[in-house]
Amino acid sequence: MKAAAAVLVVLASLVVAPAPAYASRADLAVEVLSSRPDQVSGGDALIEVRQPRGHRVKVSRNGEDVTSAFHRTDDGLQGLVTGLDVGDNTITAVAGPYRKSLRVRNHPIEGPIFSGAHQQPFVCKTERGGLGAPVADNQDGQGMRVEGGWSRNCFAPTVTDRLYRSTDGTFKPMPARRPADMSTTTLLDGRTVDFVVRRERGVVNRFLYSIAMVEDGWNGRAIYRFDGGVAIGHDQGTLGGGALDPYGLGKGYAILYSSGTRTSTHYNLILGGETALMVKERFVERYGVPLYTVGLGGSGGGIQQYIYGQNHGNRVIDAAIPQYSYPDMVTQTIHVGDCELLERYMDHNPRWARWEDRTALIGMNASDTVPNPYTGEQGSDECVNGWRGLTPLTMNPLWTSNDDPEWERMDPPGVKDTVEWTHWDDLRKVYGEDENGYARSTWGNVGVQYGLKALREGVLTPAEFLDVNAKVGSWKAPADMVREGCPFVRTACPADFDPWSARNADLGDPAPRRAPDPVAIRNVQRSGLVFRGDIDIPVIDWRHYLEEQLDMHNAHQSFATRRRMLDHDGQAGNQVIWFTDARPAGEEFDQTPEALRVIDAWMANIRKYPQRGVVGNKPPQAVDRCFATDGTEIAAGPHVWSGILDERAPGACTRHFPLYSTSRIVAGGPIEGGVYACRLQPVERAIAKGLYGSWQPTREERARLKQIFPTGVCDY
Repeated sequence: MKAAAAVLVVLASLVVAPAPAYASRADLAVEVLSSRPDQVSGGDALIEVRQPRGHRVKVSRNGEDVTSAFHRTDDGLQGLVTGLDVGDNTITAVAGPYRKSLRVRNHPIEGPIFSGAHQQPFVCKTERGGLGAPVADNQDGQGMRVEGGWSRNCFAPTVTDRLYRSTDGTFKPMPARRPADMSTTTLLDGRTVDFVVRRERGVVNRFLYSIAMVEDGWNGRAIYRFDGGVAIGHDQGTLGGGALDPYGLGKGYAILYSSGTRTSTHYNLILGGETALMVKERFVERYGVPLYTVGLGGSGGGIQQYIYGQNHGNRVIDAAIPQYSYPDMVTQTIHVGDCELLERYMDHNPRWARWEDRTALIGMNASDTVPNPYTGEQGSDECVNGWRGLTPLTMNPLWTSNDDPEWERMDPPGVKDTVEWTHWDDLRKVYGEDENGYARSTWGNVGVQYGLKALREGVLTPAEFLDVNAKVGSWKAPADMVREGCPFVRTACPADFDPWSARNADLGDPAPRRAPDPVAIRNVQRSGLVFRGDIDIPVIDWRHYLEEQLDMHNAHQSFATRRRMLDHDGQAGNQVIWFTDARPAGEEFDQTPEALRVIDAWMANIRKYPQRGVVGNKPPQAVDRCFATDGTEIAAGPHVWSGILDERAPGACTRHFPLYSTSRIVAGGPIEGGVYACRLQPVERAIAKGLYGSWQPTREERARLKQIFPTGVCDY
C-alpha cells in the first residue's frame, strides 16, 4: 500500500499546472515565472506582477517588503524574490485598492520536490566535477566520508569560470589576455565574436549542473542537452561533453545540462524530470525567461524529451529534437528480456547457425558478415551487438558491473554490496516491493508465442515453432538469482562463459513461463514513466539509419512513438520523423543544425500566431523527410513513410529504409510495444480463429501446444 500511495503522489505532482488566466490587463496578478508555484526550490523565485494602470505596486514576501527587488517591464514588474522559507510562503502584491496573494511552496535545493526520499547510498563526485570536496551535512546515513562529517546531499558551492574555444577545437581556461589560439564564432544574428564562454557549475537536486553561454552573445534561446546510456543510480554522475556543446554555444544558445538528466547516471525519469525542472528554474532565475528551450539528445536523451514533454508540458522544454530515441525505457525491457533466452536457444541449435535466419525469432536485424564481439568471428545480430548484458543489468540483484573506484572510498567498506543492482530496484518507489523484499518486476512471457509471424509466413515449420516455444524458458525470480559468469564477471573468464545468463533462467521441456507482477504493471503505467503519446510540443524525431550496423537504436522505434501518439488522441501532426542514411561507412552527416533551424522557425511562428497552435504553425521544412548519407534530401512530405502505420503503398522513405521489429512483434504484438501482459485465449480458440495461418495442428500438435501454454496463448 505504501508503494501504491507513493506512486499516486508522484502522479499528482506530474500533472501540468494550467497557466494563470487574466481577465483583463487591468487585473492585478502575481505569477511565478521560474517554476510552478508549488515546485519552487532553493529559496528564490522569479516573480512577475501584472499591475492595474495608474497604481504603484508594493510587493511583500511573508509580510516583508521586497519591492526593491523588482524592476519595471512592459507588463508590470519582475523580480527575483529571495529568502523564501522551506515550505509555504506568501507573495502579496498591493496596488491601490487591489490586492493579490500567491502561495509559493519552497523546497530545499538538494530536493526532493516530488520524486520521493533520496536514494542511499549515493556516491558524491563533486571533486571530479571540478567543484571541490562535498560540504559535510552531518546527517546519519551512508554516503561519502568527508572531513568533519557525512555528506549525503553531495552539495558543493557554485563555481563560475570563463573558457575559450581554441583553434584546435578544445575549450581552455580563459587567460587575462586574449590568447593567440582564440577562435571566433558566428551567432544566429550574423555577428562574428570571439568564442568566449561563461560557465556556471554547481549542485541541484544532488546532481551536478552546468549553464554555459557565449559571453555577451546569448541569442535569447536555450538548449537543454540530455544524455543517454544505462545505469542503476546511487551515483551523482559527471558532466559530459554536451555541457559545452560547441555548435549550440557557437550560435549563441545557452546550454543547460545536468548529470541527473543523463541516463548513464540513472534511469529514474521521475527524478530526472524533477532535476530538469530545477535546473531550468535556476536558469530562468539567473538569466530570465528564454524565447524557448529546445531539448536535444540521443537514445536515453531522446526518451527523456518524450517523457518530460508528456509529464511537464513546456515547463522544461518548449520543443524537442529526440535522436536515436525509443518511446520510453521501461517498455523496452519487455522484448529486450527475451534476447538472451532466444540467443541461448539458437546458439545450441544447428537450425540457427545462419545468423540472418535469427530475425525470424528476435525480429531485429541479423547479419552473417557483421563481426561478433563475443566470438571474434563473422556473424551476429542486434540482440548480441546491441543488447547483450542489458538483461542481467535489468533483472539480477547481484549484478556486479559497477567497478567505479569511488565506491571503494565509501565508509564503511562494502557499501556497494548492499545495493540490489537492478532496474527494478532503481525504481523501487514506483514498481513497489514484493513479499520477499525485492522490487517488483514487470517482465513476463506467459502466452507469448515466439516466431508466430514467421510460422504464418512459412519461415518456421510447425515443429520448429513448437520446439522454440517449449524450450525458450523464462527468468528466475530475483530471490533465486545468482552472480553472473563470464563475460560479465571478468575474473570468471574464460572458463565460466555464460553470455546468456543461463544460470538465472528457468529452463526445461516444456520450460516454465513467468508471469509479470500485476502490481508492478499497474504502478508503472500510472507513474509517468511510460510514454502514452500525450505530448503537444514541436518534435523532430531524427536518427541515422543504423540497422546494418546491428545498432541497438533500431529504426522502427520512431514509428512506435508515433503510433502511441495516434492511439492517444488520433493526432501526431506535431511530430515529424527524419532519417539520415549511414550506409555504407557509418554516420557522415549531422542533421542536427538543420533541425535546430526548423525548430527556430516553428517557434517563431508559434510566438507570432499562438492561436494556430503547434500543428498550425509548422514551417515548410517541418514535415516527414529522409536524407542520403551526405545529408541531401531523398524525399519529403506527408506520405513518405506510408506503408508502416497504414495500408498505403510504401512511400519513398519507407522503400529506402527497411524496418525491423522485436520478438514481441514477431509474436503477434503491436508495433508500439508496451504490452506487459497480453490477454490470454485458449489454444482451441486461437486455432479456430486462424491464428496459425495455414497450419492446422494435428491432435498431437494441439496437445503439445496446450502443454507449452497451459493457461492459453496471447490474444493481442
